[in-house]
Amino acid sequence: MSESPEQKPQRQDNSRVITRLLGSVIIMFAFGFALVPLYEKFCEITGFNGRTSNTAAVANYGMEVDQTRVVTVEFHTRVSRGIPWEFHPEVRSIRVHPGEVKVVNFYVENRTGKDVVAQALPSVSPGEASLYLNKTECFCFEQQPLAAGERAVMPMQFYLDPDLPEHIHRFTLSYMMYDLTDQARVTTTASRSE
Repeated sequence: MSESPEQKPQRQDNSRVITRLLGSVIIMFAFGFALVPLYEKFCEITGFNGRTSNTAAVANYGMEVDQTRVVTVEFHTRVSRGIPWEFHPEVRSIRVHPGEVKVVNFYVENRTGKDVVAQALPSVSPGEASLYLNKTECFCFEQQPLAAGERAVMPMQFYLDPDLPEHIHRFTLSYMMYDLTDQARVTTTASRSE
């Protein structure tokens, strides 16, 4: 049975619509895949959400500890939706003198049956405090590979700049853990093909 003259243009129109829809789906998938690194860069550039810079460790040589002040630092942790991990700090809060170096350990467990690559993104509230929080060592600086069922202790070493404004007596350091396994695979595959 041959096509009528009206059916041929309609079939071409349908093909164009399907092609556009598939292209839109691919673009949306790619955008969703790139959201974590885009958000990270956006926060790094703008300081949005109290995001701390994790580009370089800062040395604390010769800094005086301000024994007259005590600041409470609270720690909050979360994992992205649908990921059955355990992620928590060893303590929920710590009292710190500005200039004093402290270490807090964070615990993570991969409760999935597969190997994953994860990364924690930090934020500070109020955002002003992020300017005075100096991390000299942090698990958030790099991606963390975790085997199926693996547990890990991840240290975070920091100090508060003694120039921390007097009105800040307490602030919260939050970490959100993301599964970047698919992104890490793409990066590994791309580097192997070069």
